[in-house]
Amino acid sequence: MAVEAANGVGPELAEAAGAEVSAEVVGRVLGTQSASPLSFWVGLEPGKVVQLDDVVVTRRDVPGHGPVLVAGIVTKVEARHEGAAFDSDVFLIADGSLPAAVVEVAEVKVTRIEPEVFVPPLPGALAYRAQGAERDQALYFDVMERRVPMGLGRDGLPTYVNFDFLDGTRGAHVSISGVSGVATKTSFATFLLYSIFHSGMLGAEAANTKALIFSVKGEDLLFLDYDNIRLDDVARDQYARLGLPARPFRSVHVFAPPRPGDVNAVPHVSARTRGVSAFYWTLASFCEQELLRFVFADADDERAQYSLLIGQIAARLKAAAQPAGDSGAIRFEDAPVCRTYTDLVDFIDDRLTNESTRVAWTGAPMPLGTINAFLRRLRTSIRALSPIVRGDLPPGEPHMIATSDAQVSIVDLHNLPERAQRFVVGVVLRGEFGRKESTGSARPLLFVVLDELNKYAPREGDSPIKEILLDVAERGRSLGVILIGAQQTASEVERRIVANCAIRVAGRLDPAEAARAEYGWLPPTSRERATIAKPGTMFVAQPEIPVPLTISFPFPAWATRPAEAGTPPPSTKGPSRQITTDPFAGLTSTAPEDDIPPF
Repeated sequence: MAVEAANGVGPELAEAAGAEVSAEVVGRVLGTQSASPLSFWVGLEPGKVVQLDDVVVTRRDVPGHGPVLVAGIVTKVEARHEGAAFDSDVFLIADGSLPAAVVEVAEVKVTRIEPEVFVPPLPGALAYRAQGAERDQALYFDVMERRVPMGLGRDGLPTYVNFDFLDGTRGAHVSISGVSGVATKTSFATFLLYSIFHSGMLGAEAANTKALIFSVKGEDLLFLDYDNIRLDDVARDQYARLGLPARPFRSVHVFAPPRPGDVNAVPHVSARTRGVSAFYWTLASFCEQELLRFVFADADDERAQYSLLIGQIAARLKAAAQPAGDSGAIRFEDAPVCRTYTDLVDFIDDRLTNESTRVAWTGAPMPLGTINAFLRRLRTSIRALSPIVRGDLPPGEPHMIATSDAQVSIVDLHNLPERAQRFVVGVVLRGEFGRKESTGSARPLLFVVLDELNKYAPREGDSPIKEILLDVAERGRSLGVILIGAQQTASEVERRIVANCAIRVAGRLDPAEAARAEYGWLPPTSRERATIAKPGTMFVAQPEIPVPLTISFPFPAWATRPAEAGTPPPSTKGPSRQITTDPFAGLTSTAPEDDIPPF
């Protein structure tokens, strides 16, 4: 049906508009509320309903400019009795004793005016629900030359993110915030990765584009290449509407630390048996790469007086350490061979407490209290780092974390103490960022998914990891390193990292956190809704669209926990260690009700 049939405008205006639109008129622009080029109110016709996030369009014929389309998103809906004066009148009206009319009105925040003639819609103008090309125009999807599906809108239709703001062309990085356990931050991050890889947007680059995921919460992320047995027809239909296949990731390689005390470095995982490799650093590489600074990766370490001593000791280790065999052990002049991390700590302790060698290793006279503080902190790292920094394992086994073996590389950290987790994240990020710098090219892209960003890049203090993450946020766009960071509280993350994120996402938020200034990109109504949002509902802001979009994403087609793992992948790339223990030992045949993912 043509425009004039839809909104009652004249044939000349309809012909000038030149577009087919929905015939569903929902109401008229109110005259009792002020209309502006930024927002207006619509009175709904009897029997018509709009909900939050619906896209509403109206038009105005402006002399000298022709028809102007004003489109926006419903941000508030109210209903009231018109004619009631007192609260108790509701009972009289319900009984029919007092005449009154039920009136519903909706506030519309303007997202686009086309052409850009900033005039308000006129009171009485017909408003209708936008569909098809007009919906795309209202949400700027029509100008996104490269768009990636990010979920379904409240109307059940696809919504998109502009890939130019993801791959570094015009912006990069994603910040995802929400309450732990119900905001589905990691689930959305993996879905976004899946959409990028399978939407066809990468073209020939898809095979070489990589993702690096740090997993810190159990083994839930270790089955991205397994079918999800809980995937139903509803979810499959949602994937079809988004133009995505409903299947797991095709190429996944998992890295896990060695089992404690295992002389063969068997990966410390219990549920997955295929495509798993153990990772650790030899004592030789620890000294050669000056990794000592990542042992002191807490913000408190940078504020301590021994922070200057760390760099000096690391430089001395690099200069003095000599390989001892092929297992990664090292030796120093006039000292026994160091085969374990404990041996190395003992050697450093001996050199710093011995008066004849202390100055040579510290570089200058150093207060004994500072040295003792350094040694105390160093000794507390033995339990955390001994499994992953060693020189006592058989030579020849692959033990380095690399992103070249598969499209998605997962680093499992959940069995490591927090201090070891910091060490691994810092060292791996430095290595991958340095590798990308050495290539001098932004392609192929590397997506880094890091949960608990507020722990690695806190607002206060400095640390080696925070320096790297800042470098990724500020220079990663030009190098093709894209950060997808998740955190419970964006207010506790370094401001410069959040500020460099072109895409901002919020799931379920704590009421106190939602009131923080870091969520100023959320309108007041959206902030209130975020405190009651269901799992799987996300509020997404991107530079081109002035109002955040509320979306839901499909139930994962890949297993998100061992109990969901169905058909295993047909093959696994890269070196791996087969684990012979029962992968599902201790799991019941039927998952308990609270094991269902929050979707």
